[in-house]
Amino acid sequence: MVVAAGSVVVQSRQSSTQRIPAVQAQPQAATEQSEARTKISVNSDLVVLSVTAKDRRGNLVPDLHREEFRIYDDNVEQSIDVFTAEAFPLSLVVLIDDDLKAMDAAQMAPTLRAITAGISPSDEALICRFDLAFYRAEGFTGDLNKLWADLKDAQDHSGPSTAGPVPFVSSPSSHPLGVGEPPPAAPTNFRSRPTKALDDAVHSAAELLHDRGTSRRKIILLISDGLNGPPFNRHTYSDTLETLLHDNVSVYSLAVGHSLKRKFSRLVNYASDSGGDIYYAVQSAAMERLYSRITEEARHEYTLAYVPHGNNRNASYHKVEVRTTRQGVTIKTRQGYYTGPLVIPAKQ
Repeated sequence: MVVAAGSVVVQSRQSSTQRIPAVQAQPQAATEQSEARTKISVNSDLVVLSVTAKDRRGNLVPDLHREEFRIYDDNVEQSIDVFTAEAFPLSLVVLIDDDLKAMDAAQMAPTLRAITAGISPSDEALICRFDLAFYRAEGFTGDLNKLWADLKDAQDHSGPSTAGPVPFVSSPSSHPLGVGEPPPAAPTNFRSRPTKALDDAVHSAAELLHDRGTSRRKIILLISDGLNGPPFNRHTYSDTLETLLHDNVSVYSLAVGHSLKRKFSRLVNYASDSGGDIYYAVQSAAMERLYSRITEEARHEYTLAYVPHGNNRNASYHKVEVRTTRQGVTIKTRQGYYTGPLVIPAKQ
């Protein structure tokens, strides 16, 4: 869920793929914009929120002012220390489902190169794929030729999995493995069908964004049909969401293919709980239009930051709510944040 007043995820249907006009930043002097970025970069006590505002038609609202926002941390109202509508550069992980149905893959694969249309010179991106495993390109880059090559590779790999039967993976061991102790073997069911580890893939993508700067907008563009095999994941949804919230990473989901909505529930949850958004597309043309729409929305969010006071200092997790006094406007942001260092278990 999105913890924001009246903030229901704006779910753009395929029939509603009208272009969003580019959002212009509030008139701010260059020094003021630089001040906001500097404060965010150097003040580790600040809680930074990326906030999206939309009207009833799902259009971005670009003209809100600081005094129209209210922030609540553990239900205690906070003072806004930093406010800007400046367009922040993106650190983007494009996470592509490598195991789609043949019909869905045929629609999705030719569209991938269009992703670069939404990438500006100040942005950086990294192309990743997943099925049962996670595959990543060499590193973040703003070089369009490199991104095109990586997207071409992802296009070549898209489609139904050719893997054979896969084992049912047991839950991670409840105790740390001793020196030289082998991990438990997973039994194999030869009648099982190939599936994918969506939770692990999102977790791996979030880890890649961990060290990107706080003055960059960190997002995951997740292109998938939403299928997930819980037995094949080392990380739970809760584990993965904690990683996203800890590093202020937003997930923007592009739900691919025909499906009942419950199939897309994982995509909806990741987008909603991390403060991102979800879009739906079946045909290639709609997908191509949505790539630029998603990056424009992510780039032109408001940035609000505050030093918490009066909240529950003993808690490791803090619930956040952002409201606006303007009528008819829906606010979306991440549902909360964690304090203290993120503990990433060693991979076995």
